[in-house]
Amino acid sequence: MGGKGMVVVFDFDFTIIDCDSDDWVVEKMGLTDLFNELKSNPTLSWYSMMDRMIIELNSEGKTMEEIAGCLKQVPLHPQLMSAIKSAHAFGCDLRIISDANTFFIETILENHGLLECFNEINTNPWFIDQEGRFRLLPCHDFINSSHGCNLCPPNLCKGKLLERIRTSVSEEGKKRFIYVGDGKNDFCPSLRLHESDLLMPRRGFALWDIICNNTVPIKAKIYNWINGEELGNNLLNAIDSISVDAQDTSNPNKLIPTYDLDCKFQTGSLASHEAVGKALRVQN
Repeated sequence: MGGKGMVVVFDFDFTIIDCDSDDWVVEKMGLTDLFNELKSNPTLSWYSMMDRMIIELNSEGKTMEEIAGCLKQVPLHPQLMSAIKSAHAFGCDLRIISDANTFFIETILENHGLLECFNEINTNPWFIDQEGRFRLLPCHDFINSSHGCNLCPPNLCKGKLLERIRTSVSEEGKKRFIYVGDGKNDFCPSLRLHESDLLMPRRGFALWDIICNNTVPIKAKIYNWINGEELGNNLLNAIDSISVDAQDTSNPNKLIPTYDLDCKFQTGSLASHEAVGKALRVQN
């Protein structure tokens, strides 16, 4: 099976990065007061508010280069960066499903040398309008056609995007999915995972709280994490465990775990590795 039999799907904000990229730009570029005013309007979606913020930045004469410079200040945890590079080198199919936007995500990933690790980024796209302004478009055209999911915001259904990914890779053979997220909009794709998949929610965040309090069972095995260091270690553990389950001993770049996974819903570690004598290989 190896890494080619695995698809790892990440949320972005508070998952790959330890902040919200939208909030980061709003705060760093002095739009907090206006943003808070818009958030008091219950009829506005997050996507609509961010498009309004982009329009405001344009009206203030802020360039895309200035916005990019702001985004390049977003830090990433080195352990998670190493894990992403290792998973990519191992052959895993890495994807992103996020309610941010392509410009923010691609700018941050490229700045940290991670953009080429991801095969696909599913999020709200950006474009330049007729007046030369940077604008956002919704991932789903909710004005002309609703995606029909009451768990997700109108502009993006993560569950439907996960299903599309699963369908697109099914022709290559059976794939096992690992889904990593933190927010309430990660619950919809969590419900669509199979018994052979893994769900990795962030402890203390909305997705974790929903799972702990929800009566609808999650089919996938659940392994939680708290920060970038733990996510990096647990992700490599998860990938290695799936590889061991598939009895793949031929790959010289096999990822060897260093810690058991901390899991509320699953007793014990993912697998026994007492016979393994190699050290964890991570990509620099």
